[in-house]
Amino acid sequence: MKKHYNIQIFGKVQGVFFRKNAQEKAEEFNIAGFVRNDSDGSVYIEAEGEKKDLQQFLQWCHHGSVGSSVEEVAFEEGFLVYPEKFEIRHEDDYEENEK
Repeated sequence: MKKHYNIQIFGKVQGVFFRKNAQEKAEEFNIAGFVRNDSDGSVYIEAEGEKKDLQQFLQWCHHGSVGSSVEEVAFEEGFLVYPEKFEIRHEDDYEENEK
């Protein structure tokens, strides 16, 4: 059964290839969605896939990429939106979507 998770990762997670590694892990676990840096220094992820795959991805989020230092991971289930792939978004993309 597909699920949708909204995930916020706090700590030293920007400037350490966290987004790129998250994209690679999402693809490995057959997860679609996106990852972006937020202005508060955290990383935000929307991930959609099978529950067991999301659980493995969420476990990876607690450790993150080499060089990152994850302090906290918060997540909640959201509504399915059926993205086709997992992509890296940039702040400019976020600002455009908010207008």
